[in-house]
Amino acid sequence: MKPLVSIVILNYNGAGYLAKFLPSVLATQYENFEVVVADNGSSDNSIELLKEKFHSVKIITNPTNEGFAGGYNWALQKVEANYFVLLNSDVAVDPNWIQPMVDLLESNKTIGACQPKILSYNNQELFEYAGASGGWIDAFGYPFSRGRVFDVCEKDEKQYDTAAPIFWATGACMMIRSELFHKMKGFDASFFAHQEEIDLCWRMQLAGYAVYACPQAYVFHVGAGTLPRGGRKVFLNFRNNLIMLTKNLPLSELAWKLPSRFALDAISAFKGLLSGDASFFFAIAKAHFAYLGYIFSGKLNRTKSPKPLISLGGVYPGCLVFQYFIKNKHYFSKIVTKHVHN
Repeated sequence: MKPLVSIVILNYNGAGYLAKFLPSVLATQYENFEVVVADNGSSDNSIELLKEKFHSVKIITNPTNEGFAGGYNWALQKVEANYFVLLNSDVAVDPNWIQPMVDLLESNKTIGACQPKILSYNNQELFEYAGASGGWIDAFGYPFSRGRVFDVCEKDEKQYDTAAPIFWATGACMMIRSELFHKMKGFDASFFAHQEEIDLCWRMQLAGYAVYACPQAYVFHVGAGTLPRGGRKVFLNFRNNLIMLTKNLPLSELAWKLPSRFALDAISAFKGLLSGDASFFFAIAKAHFAYLGYIFSGKLNRTKSPKPLISLGGVYPGCLVFQYFIKNKHYFSKIVTKHVHN
């Protein structure tokens, strides 16, 4: 019998997405899978829709919305399978998307998690923002992907079709060993949403597991589906990124990288302000104050045995901001020249 794969979709007021995208998920060609919708305190008709139209889907309901991180931590305590697939509600899947990822994880027990290639649902020739063909990080903690740097998404010309080690797998579609998810105590619930998957993958790497891109599997993601772009999204991204660095970097690196990040973030904020985007400026300022409040609250739970960032997979040793804004290198292959064809 093939390993049981539980596809767990966290839903918050996403009835429209469920109606549109669940049929493709249920048409998955794999002989041992289940689909679970974990409802995160929705106030729309999601539950009624599932009961009426999708009888094979298992439903679990959380009365409150605990965000992406807390919601999945809650849901995955209630699911038993060999592998979990965390799947956004706004994703259409290729029928054969599960098997390549199972094959990869079965072939190497030290690979803890992987992601498929993420293409844009609205323009299927392009990589999609949330993960593209596998997530990387630069020396200062800025995330990017094979196929997406900042807001530039490349055309998929199979240039990143090798299965390869990466730094992080996207929360939009991640396959992870169930026992490892529990062993790592899941996501950091204080993140609420944004970058919790990067933090989890970082901690997995520190525990000796690899994270991989598996581009032989592919899905199509609408993107920015549940949290509107803007102030709240910017706030969470900047706050959570700083918390993540403080949790996982060795103190010797943190001592100089944190001030550097504060300076780079400030430049970014003022650039936004000068271009007329005051909400961007205030979101970053608020994120910095919230980060400091979090640190002084005593809630920070530092990793027990941090390792130098450069010793992990999927790390670019330079500064992404410099390459992108000063040298005008907007494609992954122009920035990370040594690792394009692993």
